[in-house]
Amino acid sequence: MIGLFWNVLLAIAWVVLSGSVTAMNLLAGFCFGYIALMVLQNQVPALKGYSRRIPRLVAFLVFFLKELVKSNLRVAYDVATPVWHMKPGVIAFPLEASTDMEIMFVSSVISLTPGTLSLDVSDDRRVLFIHAMFLQDEEQLRNDLKELEHRILKVMR
Repeated sequence: MIGLFWNVLLAIAWVVLSGSVTAMNLLAGFCFGYIALMVLQNQVPALKGYSRRIPRLVAFLVFFLKELVKSNLRVAYDVATPVWHMKPGVIAFPLEASTDMEIMFVSSVISLTPGTLSLDVSDDRRVLFIHAMFLQDEEQLRNDLKELEHRILKVMR
């Protein structure tokens, strides 16, 4: 998080020093700030691993957008056709996420995806209860959710 803060700060400084407030200029400042922080990460312990997070974040966003489109189309098809294919149900999903931030992010992303909704976290914070609109294959749903969680944790750790 400290690396991202400094990267945004460097991007804003770039925009201020260039005198042109545009989205492209802000993006350029972010890229140059990222390169500067990548060079400095070996000298500053708080920046360790920051250069790996941005590519992982971009990869996660591409993956999530693809999954979002697929699930939107599936839900829209089920709503628009006269025969419903949904088989709703609730599953207990074991979590690899351990911190409150990781659990919150995993549960929020699951809830953002149409057809799934995070209901609750167990008291020991190891299980997430999820309502799924399409629960034909519980094992496949678990594998898909595990892949999503794994990609989130790669970005956050």
